[in-house]
Amino acid sequence: MSRYLILVPFVIFLALAGLLWMGLSIDPRHVPSPLIGKPAPAFNLPQLYKEGKVSPQDLKGKVWVLNVWASWCVSCRAEHEVVTEFVKKYKVDVLGLNYKDYATEEYGDAAKQWLARYGNPYSKIAVDTDGRVGIDWGVYGVPESFVIDQKGVIRYKFTGPLKTQDVEETLAPLIQRLRAEKVPVEGNKG
Repeated sequence: MSRYLILVPFVIFLALAGLLWMGLSIDPRHVPSPLIGKPAPAFNLPQLYKEGKVSPQDLKGKVWVLNVWASWCVSCRAEHEVVTEFVKKYKVDVLGLNYKDYATEEYGDAAKQWLARYGNPYSKIAVDTDGRVGIDWGVYGVPESFVIDQKGVIRYKFTGPLKTQDVEETLAPLIQRLRAEKVPVEGNKG
C-alpha cells in the first residue's frame, strides 16, 4: 500500500497539468452566454445625442447589433474603425451602449468628446451610466457585441475588440443569413 502512496503526487501533478493544458486551448473571446437564443433584455435608457429614450424595441423587425463601448476603454478604440467599416459596408444598425462612462465638469462629456474625435458609427447610442443594463446583458467587460434578430432574440455574442476578420468570417455571414429568414409580421398568420 505504501508504495502506491508515492504515486499520488505524480497522479495529482498529471491531473493539474492536463487541466492547464485544456485551459490553454480555450479562446477567451468566446465566453459562453446564457442569453443566446433568448429575447434581448429590455431597457429604456436616455440617448447620448437626442432627447428621449432608446430601447431594443425600437429596432424590432430588423437584424441589429448592440456594441458595448466606453471612452475609457483602450480596446474600444482598437475596434472602433472596424465597427465604422462594418456599418458602412453591411448597412447594419448598430446600437451603441455607452457603458459606465462619465460626464462631469472636471472631465466634460467623455463619450461625446471621444466620438467627436473618432467618429460616430452608431444609429443610436444608449447611455448606461451605472452599468445595470450591462449586467442584464451579461457584459463581462468592454467591448462586447451582440447580434439580435428581427424577433428581438440574441443570436450571437462576441467578447473583446472586433477585428475585420471577425466581421468578415462570423458577423457578416450571420447577419446576412438572419436577414434572409422570413419572419411573420405580428398579427399576420402566414
